Amino acid sequence: MRNVLNKSAYFDREQLINNEWLLTNGIGGYACGSLSNIPMRRYHSLLTAALPNPYGRTVMLNYVADTIVLPNKKRVSLSQVSAYANELIELPIPIEFRLENGLPLWIYDLDGVIIEKSLLLIHQQNTLHMSYKLKSDHQDVEIQWRPFLHFRHYENPVDTKIMEECYTVHAKDQQYEFECPGFPVLKLINHAETPFTVSSEVISTVYYENEDLRGYASIGSLKSPGFYTTPLVKGERVTFIASTDSWETILTLSPKEAWLTEKMRKKGLLKAAGAVVESPGAATLVLAADQFIIKPATRFQDMIRLQASGEEIKSILAGFPWFTDWGRDTMISLEGLTLCTGRHREAYAILHTFAHYIHEGLIPNMFPDGENKGIYNTADATLWFFHAIDRYISVTGDAEILEFLLPKLENIIQHHVKGTLFGIKMDEDGLLIQGYPQVQLTWMDAKVGDYVVTPRRGKAVEINALWYNALRLYETWSNQKLEFSEKCYESFNKKFWYEPGNYLFDVIEGEAGFDSALRPNQLFAISLRHPVLEERYWKPVLDCVTRELYTPVGLRTLAPGHPDYKSKYDGDLYTRDAAYHQGSVWPWLLGAYIDVWLKVYPEDHATPLQIIKELEAHSDSHCLGTIGEIFDASPPYRARGCFAQAWSVAELLRSMVKVKNQKG
Repeated sequence: MRNVLNKSAYFDREQLINNEWLLTNGIGGYACGSLSNIPMRRYHSLLTAALPNPYGRTVMLNYVADTIVLPNKKRVSLSQVSAYANELIELPIPIEFRLENGLPLWIYDLDGVIIEKSLLLIHQQNTLHMSYKLKSDHQDVEIQWRPFLHFRHYENPVDTKIMEECYTVHAKDQQYEFECPGFPVLKLINHAETPFTVSSEVISTVYYENEDLRGYASIGSLKSPGFYTTPLVKGERVTFIASTDSWETILTLSPKEAWLTEKMRKKGLLKAAGAVVESPGAATLVLAADQFIIKPATRFQDMIRLQASGEEIKSILAGFPWFTDWGRDTMISLEGLTLCTGRHREAYAILHTFAHYIHEGLIPNMFPDGENKGIYNTADATLWFFHAIDRYISVTGDAEILEFLLPKLENIIQHHVKGTLFGIKMDEDGLLIQGYPQVQLTWMDAKVGDYVVTPRRGKAVEINALWYNALRLYETWSNQKLEFSEKCYESFNKKFWYEPGNYLFDVIEGEAGFDSALRPNQLFAISLRHPVLEERYWKPVLDCVTRELYTPVGLRTLAPGHPDYKSKYDGDLYTRDAAYHQGSVWPWLLGAYIDVWLKVYPEDHATPLQIIKELEAHSDSHCLGTIGEIFDASPPYRARGCFAQAWSVAELLRSMVKVKNQKG
């Protein structure tokens, strides 16, 4: 029987370059890279630390040149950098790569010398353990471990200048500190206690291929202050530690204790998930879910305030490597990432955390990295908040949470009725209207400069589906009737049905009148607990979406044939954003699609199971162990965007649980 904690794959050279791995630390920090260990993105690093203001997420350890010295003195590099486009780099292909307890592990056969390399980020610390083990019966094997640095905010371009005074070395015993003005101190230690040789080296030209393809600066430099040379002995693990934490924190756990602690933590996650973990794929997704649940270190002041009131700050990071935590993504992902995995305490904390940020009847759209204040340009995140609360109560039975939340929900309804920020207001027909010049308010939020690609000002279909659902939920929780709930229902069914197409308008009474573009947003008029669409329309909507938008990896955001349809998401920022919601496939939408399918065909479980199986297979590619953000709209449906996306993983997990429960 296959060990569900392990995930193995064998790769050729192209797969090594194009596939990636990800480690996270539960506070917003991460490490990631290509399986080849060639840096391809500005985000590829071995330690991107999550730090309070004024730093935010900061790249602290970019790259390590790890060279194995064989008994015959032959030197074999396990990692290299590119100097220019299409450079053919000779690297050893590992005989195996796997995720062991979610942690990346490479095994190399170097002329018969077997080397195991593995990585670990300590949970809720900015501390990396990078380990090597000699597994074959050889002597006189060494590793030279040279760190290369370019301290910068993780979003800053790779051509950001390295200051001359970086990176000053300070040593005490075998503890080494590296300083650069304006940045935290990086600490290094080798548990083999071999000394660090101070010997500066600069790589003046490092080419980052993915940055080039995305239209950004792609040539940078890296600087190394020195290196370790350490013997490798069969069966003994040599661990190099890099961290921004205090020495006391770094040295609390030995490398062996750190690995065992993380192994037991991951086993605990699988145990909490219970019956969800019926297959290796499901177990992989449970561990992937953990990567997005964070205690945001970048909002230190808010963390202290909540702790003082006896609460815990928790959030969901929308995606790696570049997103922060977003209100919409958090509320959509909450059920799949927490409730379906037995993490009810985290779900409770997340709802409480966002309740503290309510402003003018809205929860934040997103939190800029390293800042305490949110940005509120969203018409739907707050309505998804109602949905998330409903799912929490339904799964946990904890209706007592309403004692704290109900007054806040009443305040939200009142603000939406009378009008709040960005033109969000209930109209006379009971429907919600929204829109503000040069501001994107729905989930289709691509914007380049002042150009909003899909403005959707007016009455958007999913906004009003969510609005109606929120009204009905509030009526149930408050035990009172809202006079405009029924008006909303009647107006929706009267105005949104597009008879010539046999589906719903995407936006009505907007800047361009009634928008008949066929998009997946209409599914939410059926999928939510309180469907706003009359049942007689459900099957026609599902048929249209299936025919025009369905793919094996998600739903297209716009039907082919529309003049704005784009089949590929590539090129520079403007070109990519023009395709972001104009055809590009989003996996998370399959959750709503399966919800609707099971409402229309309640006895057909085979189709949803096949949909789940096809998407689940993608956790074996692109970024191993997780599901990415988007795919091209046409075959071969190449993965694009963030390589790990919270709601993609969440909705796949939620769908697994839903089909299983409904199937019985």
